[in-house]
Amino acid sequence: MATRTTQAAYLDEPRAGRLNIQYAPDGQSVVENPPRFTWLPVVADEAHYVVRVSKDPEYPAAKTQVFKDIAVNFLTPDVVFEPGKYYWSYAVWDAATNAPATQWSTSRSFEIAADLPQVPLANRANRYANADMAHPRLWQSPAALKEFKKAVAKDADHCTWATFYEKSVLPWMDRPVMKEPAGYPNHQRVAPIWRQTYIDCQELIYAIRHLAIGGHVTDNPDMIARAKEWLLEAASWDPAGVTSRGYTDEWAFRVTDALAWGYDWLYNDMTADERDTVRAALLIRTREIADHIIKHANIHLFPYDSHAVRAVSAVLIPASIAMLDEEPEAREWLDYSIEFLFTVYSPWGDADGGWAEGPHYWMTGMAYLTEAANLLKLFSGINLYDRPFFQHTGDMPLYTKAPDTRRATFGDDSTMGDLPCLKIGYNLRQFAGVTGNGAYQWYYDEIKRNDQGTEMAFYNYGWWDLNFDEMLYRTDWPVVDAVPPSDIAKLKFFEGIGWTAIQHRMDDPAKHIQFVMKSSPFGSISHSHGDQNAFCLAAYGEDLAVQSGYYVAFNSSMHQEWRKQTVSKNAILINGKGQYAGRDKSLQMQSVGKILAAEERDDHVYIKGDATAAYQLVTPEVTNVTREVYFVRDSYFVIVDSIDASEEVEIEWRLHANNPFDLSANSFRNTGERAGFYGQVIWSEGTTPTITQTTGYPGVDMSEIKDQHIGSFLSVNYTKSRRHRVATLLVPYAKEDPKRIFHFLDDQGYDCDLYFTDADENAFKVVMKKLASTGI
Repeated sequence: MATRTTQAAYLDEPRAGRLNIQYAPDGQSVVENPPRFTWLPVVADEAHYVVRVSKDPEYPAAKTQVFKDIAVNFLTPDVVFEPGKYYWSYAVWDAATNAPATQWSTSRSFEIAADLPQVPLANRANRYANADMAHPRLWQSPAALKEFKKAVAKDADHCTWATFYEKSVLPWMDRPVMKEPAGYPNHQRVAPIWRQTYIDCQELIYAIRHLAIGGHVTDNPDMIARAKEWLLEAASWDPAGVTSRGYTDEWAFRVTDALAWGYDWLYNDMTADERDTVRAALLIRTREIADHIIKHANIHLFPYDSHAVRAVSAVLIPASIAMLDEEPEAREWLDYSIEFLFTVYSPWGDADGGWAEGPHYWMTGMAYLTEAANLLKLFSGINLYDRPFFQHTGDMPLYTKAPDTRRATFGDDSTMGDLPCLKIGYNLRQFAGVTGNGAYQWYYDEIKRNDQGTEMAFYNYGWWDLNFDEMLYRTDWPVVDAVPPSDIAKLKFFEGIGWTAIQHRMDDPAKHIQFVMKSSPFGSISHSHGDQNAFCLAAYGEDLAVQSGYYVAFNSSMHQEWRKQTVSKNAILINGKGQYAGRDKSLQMQSVGKILAAEERDDHVYIKGDATAAYQLVTPEVTNVTREVYFVRDSYFVIVDSIDASEEVEIEWRLHANNPFDLSANSFRNTGERAGFYGQVIWSEGTTPTITQTTGYPGVDMSEIKDQHIGSFLSVNYTKSRRHRVATLLVPYAKEDPKRIFHFLDDQGYDCDLYFTDADENAFKVVMKKLASTGI
């Protein structure tokens, strides 16, 4: 029962909304020891807090642990708890009186099971006790650098040094030093200039970081001097100009990161005046980004800002380590960042390792997270990877974006229909090193094999230098033996994000089937779309039922009017409308779905999703929108859609493919280079379907995607009714091995029984409840 201890001052304890950080833990078992405590902050930004924890809800002093003077509204304690049930509450803390300044909050409870992962976080007072404060601090300490130099002297290709030096260091000796970018014409954002300057600023990192490292490992004074030229030029740029966060955040992130690496690695090569100049530039740029993250985006209150959360790893961690104890703010930023990553992260998933924004933005988030985690581990010994999320998150791309797929998953994706980015493979290899999971190493090997020659594509080179990544991994982590994923579970349910995925024979592209369906509590927030109850299908080495369109830029017409909307999904439209996927974040987080079941049964996999809430925001007369999927004998799919409304509605069943369809009265077929699929409307209650198709993307400025392949979509339209029940058969097949599934129905009773048989006479039945049997 909730309890309160009366104090002189009132504690504001408002109800948390969907966009807010939540009060947790609150009545449930936890997955790590100690648990992660979070609560809504009070209005006063400068407030500190105190948390008490006890097995006794009366909090007797002898049996209560108290954590004082907490600077943020979240806490990972520096102790582990014995198994059992606990109670906790918080209050505002008064450091002057060494006592709570308000009454205690509502008491909340949690349970700690035995054998949970033990992942305490050292407190602020002694968090960096073992850190070497000499420079460099990023990646190598002075002692580690000395040993690395010895190893390279003995073996020129130690940890792939020779490749890094030839391809990623030497070219920058001859490149002209980058001047301050000009920005946009009339300061109006233009996508080509955004992208080119993005690459230019990324190259600024490569030039400064790689020349500095190269110069120190080879003791080359000319190279160190060249690195300083690049660094001092960048430090002279206007921190409030076109490379500021307020102008274009992605440019600012890269310039700040370049300054951090340069300041750290060239610290001992600069005069005192030069150090002051670079540190001043780094400080003001980091402050602008930190103020946005902490004071404006308020990610400790609203944690669903993709760029702000990413910048914690990408900018605050390296910049704060570089300036630690040389600028007072650096310790505050580093403590905040570490505590955020240890407690709140990831707002996009849970202990299952899911990532609500999809596998492409998992790639981006994890790329910077793993860089930050590695820097923290090497500098301070703090190990983020022990947390359950990081032990399991490699499953997200493994199950939702197999190496041989392109457009058969959800979320924004800048690969423009190419195979998965090389970096997603590098991320999986990192988690192979962390966990020892050989399937992750297999994924990396497959990506490398499939994607040779894409190293310089924007979605690789514009973000990462893979030669540098390779060298760091070889230096810091073991190479794990690859294990083909032949024994992994067929079905994966990421319950926290509402994604389900089927992977059948991923290890053999000639037999591989991938099916992904989502119905997510994250709605259409950030890089998610209006795609609750939608699905994607790839099979036999080819994408079949795809996510349509191209992610050319976040605010392009292709993105806002097509790709983010339900019209581009393998989903239902009701009265011509989809789910809410507009720009209002509050409504985006209300446009939700829920996976009601995800089960592997004797002869089939069963998935059921409920997207009612997502449709009701746009079509309020809707009272039920559910989709059931049966994946039968690793061969074919039966999809059952149920829609109810308080008044008559018409529905459109959409299916998107790379190629045009061949249509018949109640069936369709789509054929690709290596595989195809056919479908049939097996049964519909009360209305007769009409099948049409469209090639293109209605409502989109087609100049945005010039030279890109244009896909087609199928529309199965059903006339108005208050109740729709539709059963559709989808049968994928390898092109050289066509497949047929035979079916008939028996509707003589109260139900309609749908029977399916394959060539081996294996039978399967789906029961459809008819109107008469429901009592409506």
